[in-house]
Amino acid sequence: MSLDYRNFLALSYEELEELNLQAKADRLSRLPIEEVRDKRIKYLTDQKHIKAVTVLFSDLEGRLHLLDYDKKFLLGSHENLTFDGSSIRGFTAQKESDLRLGIDWSAFYWVPADVFGNGKVLVFGTVIDKDGTPYSGDLRGILKAYSDKLYKDKGYTLNAANEIEGFLFAGKDAERRYHETLKFDFINTGGYYHVLPLDPLRQFIDTAAEVQRAMGFQNEKDHPEVAPSQFEINYGYGEVVAAADQIQLYKLLCRQIANNMGYTACFLPKPVVGVNGSGMHTNVSISKEKTNLFWDPKGQEMLSGFGWEFIDRILTHALDICLILNPSVNAYRRLDPHFEAPNQIKASATDRGSMVRVPIGNSRSMRVEVRSVAPDANPYLALYSIFKTGVDGSTAKIDNLRQAERYLPDHIQAAIDDFKGSKWIAEVLGSDVQGRFADLKQASANRCARDLGTFVKAPEVQFHHEIYNQSLWNLF
Repeated sequence: MSLDYRNFLALSYEELEELNLQAKADRLSRLPIEEVRDKRIKYLTDQKHIKAVTVLFSDLEGRLHLLDYDKKFLLGSHENLTFDGSSIRGFTAQKESDLRLGIDWSAFYWVPADVFGNGKVLVFGTVIDKDGTPYSGDLRGILKAYSDKLYKDKGYTLNAANEIEGFLFAGKDAERRYHETLKFDFINTGGYYHVLPLDPLRQFIDTAAEVQRAMGFQNEKDHPEVAPSQFEINYGYGEVVAAADQIQLYKLLCRQIANNMGYTACFLPKPVVGVNGSGMHTNVSISKEKTNLFWDPKGQEMLSGFGWEFIDRILTHALDICLILNPSVNAYRRLDPHFEAPNQIKASATDRGSMVRVPIGNSRSMRVEVRSVAPDANPYLALYSIFKTGVDGSTAKIDNLRQAERYLPDHIQAAIDDFKGSKWIAEVLGSDVQGRFADLKQASANRCARDLGTFVKAPEVQFHHEIYNQSLWNLF
């Protein structure tokens, strides 16, 4: 079909960055949602070259779902968008399938046409139950409600930034095609911070960073990571819901850019045996009227008493929330102390094997880093559990809590048992969502070997544990 007659929106990267940064500022200043909605609807109405609005939402496990609505249809029906919730993992039963999508007009993005297609804009949605209440399985909505409540009741702003590691493998759909070769092929073996300027990995990182910048991510630094073909592209702090949205967008744009280049961007925690796995180190802080409540120049490691109490609650409930932060069988392959994995339920300023680290900071940047988060975690659920636990959790009477000899589980079955039996999780999520999430994880675990040394019989193929560690049976 000829493209000569098409005239859909395709903005320059400079124009995109300007629009997205303004939208980000509106969001950070908590501009009244009615004002934001009216501004976005007027833009969509006036801009004749937009053909579709892509609405994004995530299921209970954190998979990102995208629905394209014709622009004119959305403008006339944005208050009554329905979908079949029974088709979404962890959502409703078939007999109660109808759910609605609300539009979070503050979470609106202009996107590069060469990555997302001409004439499209993105906006995040919230899932609404049949009775008009927020849907309990939509953790984005739960996180937003919690963040808004803390701001209203205490003046707290919850801040987060994530260091998301991933691998770049040769070939498209390398994960889905794994069974054909039983291996992943690296496209670079340079290692930490080491890569030639025009190496394929560097070109991928540069391209992804350009797209992030255009989408208002406000980049900080990017580099190859320790393992071969591993990368990390860092960007600035954001309010917690915006930060979780950016995690979803980061993984989406990385996967699409890699696909465009003939590669696969992989965010499994441990796709390859014998090299470091990938983490999603999660930096968090709480501010009030622009004052960082975690900063105290006279505190231990310059972290305030409020910050240390936050850490103590995380350590107390470490086993309760472990399955949320490490939700896949593969995630427990990563928690191996031989590869700098943070499997110790400790807090430290220096020991990177500790679950929680206190990085060097100042009045603006002081934060707490939760290191035992896998990149395949549901970002909304992970951030909600971290902040809810750090703010509202209890503190255990354990001698030397911050340095006690305690460890995270080394397999998912133990994490599931801790999660299912946790009274704290029932309080945080409600027993219904707790049960649904546990059932999804148990179904995944039941497809895999319980112990690392076990042989598993698959149809016509028998995998030893090292090969099995990379197989698709073990990915999710």
